[in-house]
Amino acid sequence: MNKFTAVLGAAALGATLLAGCNSTSLDQLNAKVDAIAADVDALKTQQSKLANDVAFVKSDAARANERLDNLARRYKK
Repeated sequence: MNKFTAVLGAAALGATLLAGCNSTSLDQLNAKVDAIAADVDALKTQQSKLANDVAFVKSDAARANERLDNLARRYKK
């Protein structure tokens, strides 16, 4: 009987808590989740652009180092 009372009490408490969560607060939470998802998408786009820029700079630096190496080989004292 005590187990039944405890389960019934827990169910009543859960129903009371769920009733306290009205649709307005759920709408606010959904709006916040949507805003965070948009921020994540923007950060992914920015990270992708930066990764492309880093790859370009690396290749450009490698090409510049190659030119400097070629100049150093031709230079004689």
